[in-house]
This record gives sequence, structure tokens and C-alpha cells, in this order.
Amino acid sequence: MTLPPVVVAGGGPAGMMCGYLLARAGVPVTVLEKHGDFLRDFRGDTIHPSTLEVMNELGLLDEFLLRPHSEVRHAEGEIGNVRIRVGDFTHLPTRCKFVAFMPQWDFLDFLAAKARAFPTFTLRMETEATRLLREGDRVVGVETRTRGGSPERLEARLLISADGRHSALRDDAGFPRKNLGAPMDVLWFRLKFREGDRNAVLGRIVDGQVLVMLYRGDYWQCAHIIRKGSFDAVREAGLDAFRHRVASLARRDNADEIESWDEVRLLTVVVDRLLKWSAPGILFIGDAAHAMSPIGGIGINLAIQDAVATANLLAPILRQRAPTAAELERVQRRRNFPTWATQALQVAIQDRAIDPILKSGRTPGVPFIIRLAQRFPVLQRIPARIIGIGFRPEHVRTPASV
Repeated sequence: MTLPPVVVAGGGPAGMMCGYLLARAGVPVTVLEKHGDFLRDFRGDTIHPSTLEVMNELGLLDEFLLRPHSEVRHAEGEIGNVRIRVGDFTHLPTRCKFVAFMPQWDFLDFLAAKARAFPTFTLRMETEATRLLREGDRVVGVETRTRGGSPERLEARLLISADGRHSALRDDAGFPRKNLGAPMDVLWFRLKFREGDRNAVLGRIVDGQVLVMLYRGDYWQCAHIIRKGSFDAVREAGLDAFRHRVASLARRDNADEIESWDEVRLLTVVVDRLLKWSAPGILFIGDAAHAMSPIGGIGINLAIQDAVATANLLAPILRQRAPTAAELERVQRRRNFPTWATQALQVAIQDRAIDPILKSGRTPGVPFIIRLAQRFPVLQRIPARIIGIGFRPEHVRTPASV
């Protein structure tokens, strides 16, 4: 009897990496991606040293780095007119001692192309996972929908939900979750690159406002942090006022390239996690299991670490049979601590640093600990390790089957 494939719902970083690793290990796997391509803007574009180390372990790094990208070796920002350096990645115990900035669609295209080389891998684009299929208390597959098509039943020896923080499958499963709250939202938009521009990976903080500028070659991908729920008030103040605010933060005369509100996207920040990640026949990973704050750009890399742990623990089992409930629970036990620790750190930064800044309307002084790190640069290695490698990094343990 031929077992049904593993089905991965969601072709984002967690889903695509998980699909690649399982197929590489000889497990039949089908990845479902609801869009027709990966060309969607405003995704996380940071590829951290921990992820680059995984790519190195897979033998993909050199080819991957041939794709256009930029490399950041220090996490820097500005408080008023003072330039600060918070993290120094150049001493990390990894091959790549930098954070790579690459549009996420390039990263996903690369992984998809490599995964298609495995005979056990199938990628179904424009296919959305909409509802769980159950037999008794066990999930046995998923109902899918294609654009203009009829619902289809797809059986699975295991359904891995990696379909993000707005996961329909997470809602269908009804698992309890813990909401940790977030005092901020983020507005995403682009600014043209101009000679003399200077980026601030950690953002520029002035008069109670924060602007992050990520270099994309001929333009900046910008993130303007605002107080939670205040976007309507920003819009009511008018586009000219918003342009003036952005221009001031970016040290420019104007930001006229923002021609309408259609070019400004709202990211509603959510920080939460499932208390239970699995049940017989289903496992949640990535943002579907734990929505992260954008602080540090860590979310994409934590999701990829989930995928590596999932393949390490389950691939040998999935080659033979469906895993038991106890075997699925091992993934959460492995990933619980790094998830909890990362979210605890993000919430502390949100509540103790960002929220007071947004409420104050003032430019804060440089905190003592940051001033100390400027005087003793060795201290910059600590946040670099947390951002670049994280808590309990995963390494590829699954051998290639071919």
C-alpha cells in the first residue's frame, strides 16, 4: 500500500525549507502555495547567519550568494544625530559573518528550483489549503481550492501547516493560543535611493518616531513604526504631512515619490504563539505556530529553524509511516524554548523601549548599556549572536537520499 504524501500548506520560508528537506531525505512531499508566484513585496528580507549556515550545510550557499544581495556586518542605528552600533556579526562562529538582505521572492524561488530536482517533491501553485479533513480525532488531509476550481480533497500521512499568522488551518484546528500583545504597527513603503543616503538597519529615532531603511540597490525598503491602531489618524493628517514626516526622518528635503496611500502598506504587528502545536496528523510550524514581532527581522529565520528541526526529527519516521502524536510533540518540545526566549526578548524591547519612545514624542538619550557597548565593542557580540544565530540553532541532520 502506497502511503499518501506529506502535505505542507504554505510556500513561505518555513514551508519551502521543510518541503525541500523532506524531499531531500526521500519523503514524498507536496507543498501548497496559494499565490501564482512568490513576487509579493513587504516580506521579511533578512537572511541571518543561522540560515546561511543551513544553506552551507546543504551545499547550496555558494550558488545562493550569487544572487543579488547586500551584506550587513554591523547592526547600526541613529538616535537623533548620534550613530550607534549595537551588534557586530564579524565574530560569529559561522561561515557567513553577516546578515544578507535579499528579496524573499528570490530566496523562495531558489529553494523551489532546488527542491524540484528531487523526484519526491511537488509544488502546487495557486492552491490554497482551506479546511482540515478528519477521521475521528485524526487529521487525514486537507481540502484545497484553486483559482476558479472546485474544492479538492488531498490526503496526507502528515499535514504540516506553515501558512502564516493568518492560517485558516490554525483557526479550523481551534488550538489555544497566547497573545503577548504589541504596542506598535508598521507602515511599509519605498523611497528612491539618492546619493548621500545612509541606512540605519535598526532605524533612526527622532522626536518619538522611528524609521528603518533597508537597502535594495536602487531603492530603500522603509518601515515606519507607529503606535498600535494609529494608522487612521496618520491618514487623516494627510499625505503631505506623512511625506514631511518621512523626509525629516530620512534626512531629505522631500519624499514626493510616495504618490498615494496605495503605496503605503500597513503591517498589523501580532506577537502570539500556540500553546499546542500538534495533534494526530497535523503539525504547525513557523508563523502559524508563533507570530513574531518584526524586531530584529528574526521571524523568517526562526521559521526556518522550525523547518530544520521538523525534518531532523520526523524525516526518518515519515519515510516509513505517519508519526504518532507523541512523535509530533517532540518538535514543539525542541522549539519551545527558542520561541519563548525570542518572543520574551521582543516583548521586552517593545514594552520598555519602543512604546515609551512612541508615546513621548521626544528624542531619547542614548541608553547607558548602548553607550557602554560603544566604549567596549566586545559587548556588541552579544546582541549579534542573539540576532544572527538565536537561541538553540538547528543544524541539518537528515542525510540526502540521492
